Amino acid sequence: MTRFKSVLAAVAAALVFTFGQAAAVSAQGCPSYNNPTVFGSMTLNAGFLPDPQVRNLTAGGTVNLASCFGGWSGWVVTRPDFRLFYNGRSPTGRLTFALHSRSSVDPVLLVNAPDGTWHFNDDYRGFDSAIVFTNPLSGQYDIWTGSYHRSSNNPAQLIITEYNY
Repeated sequence: MTRFKSVLAAVAAALVFTFGQAAAVSAQGCPSYNNPTVFGSMTLNAGFLPDPQVRNLTAGGTVNLASCFGGWSGWVVTRPDFRLFYNGRSPTGRLTFALHSRSSVDPVLLVNAPDGTWHFNDDYRGFDSAIVFTNPLSGQYDIWTGSYHRSSNNPAQLIITEYNY
């Protein structure tokens, strides 16, 4: 699965680069799912309970996303903050990752999906971020919890749900 994900990530990065956007995700110092996580991982099967799952962590970092992904603003660490292994078909047809700040920081969310594609969000609801996957794939989701301005160790909650957020 990891080899398949690496090949897909390379193809996705090449396609993004081909269409004129910077995609230096494999560049040194950029986010990489090949690294161990900061706050651990979990496995959830579709229809999981309790829903939502909530994980306390911190948001922010010193890696400038604009240097790794053209057009995305925010700061993260190179290692994924959290990793979700998701199995099955969502009974609601969606899987949402939301990031709620527990401080005055403006959080950003970055997710590498099982197919190797990268997803980013800032300000989904107010300053909080969320990414919604419709008909989510089974597999490994790597999640970075960042901040819009360079900062570190900002208390936050990662919320994982199959319902509306």
